[in-house]
Amino acid sequence: MKTRIIGTGSCLPANVVTNDDLSQIMDTSDEWISSRTGIRKRHLAKDETTASMSIEAARRAMENAGVTAEEIDLIIVGTVSADYITPACSCEVQAAIGAERAVAFDINAACSGFMFALHIANAYLQCGTYQTALIIGAETLSKIMDWSDRSTCVLFGDGAGAAVVRADEKAGFLAFDLGSDGVKGRVLSGVNRTNNNPLIQTPKELQYIHMDGQEVYKFAVTMVPASLHKVIEEAGLGVEDIDYFALHQANIRIIQSVAKRLKVAEDKFPISLDHCGNISAASVPILLDEMNQRGLLKPGMKIALSGFGGGLTWASAVLEW
Repeated sequence: MKTRIIGTGSCLPANVVTNDDLSQIMDTSDEWISSRTGIRKRHLAKDETTASMSIEAARRAMENAGVTAEEIDLIIVGTVSADYITPACSCEVQAAIGAERAVAFDINAACSGFMFALHIANAYLQCGTYQTALIIGAETLSKIMDWSDRSTCVLFGDGAGAAVVRADEKAGFLAFDLGSDGVKGRVLSGVNRTNNNPLIQTPKELQYIHMDGQEVYKFAVTMVPASLHKVIEEAGLGVEDIDYFALHQANIRIIQSVAKRLKVAEDKFPISLDHCGNISAASVPILLDEMNQRGLLKPGMKIALSGFGGGLTWASAVLEW
């Protein structure tokens, strides 16, 4: 028995912000951003929230899968930017779609969040605890960015992606590989609330995402190819058997480096970062949905997925579509 993706969906904010738009508010340019990252524009939330985008992506994935809310018995949302500390974003999704039977919870594995959530769902489905799961990666990263820091804020966007998965005897996930390196975790970090109680008073200062781009780059170009090699081998396949590589959309240079190290043509690496930017946990499911909507995914195809980022964390998988 395997765990199969039977439907995908995504939601991006209505407002698009180009590199030229950013050049009006900070010392940057389209050439500076695009040449270093491959990003030309991103969607930024104005009226949308992490929950509202999650809900819309979920509804689209359910429609694509042909399942009803009554059939969903597990909802997992991967996010670092939920609207509330509690209730969980997944519980907001559950309420909005009417999935009364579903168990719902959030996880935080940063840019690997959707992949970690898929692995958790796979374990539940394989042991028979649940039959149909709704997996979402969603972020409103614009609210935790320092918009005066051009080295970081120009990279990120907002959005949500979702997938419905179900146990299947024929097609589905063939192998997973996950890992964490907390020792290097501070190279990509965002401080939450600090102690504030009768014993200690802390200033109410806004905290933003901090990233050491060089360290994150070195981590990604080393760990991602190694993880992909491992998971492809575990699936009993060779790199040449993979039809597409759907990677976390962090930076075009990372994707190009991974392709070079795997000795795979870049046209096997679809991208969405040029028009979406880096959306952390949402980037893999949004890319997967775009591929699905474009008709790129055919039954029997072998697809490799990989998420990587804050934690530091990484997660790769191979599936038969």
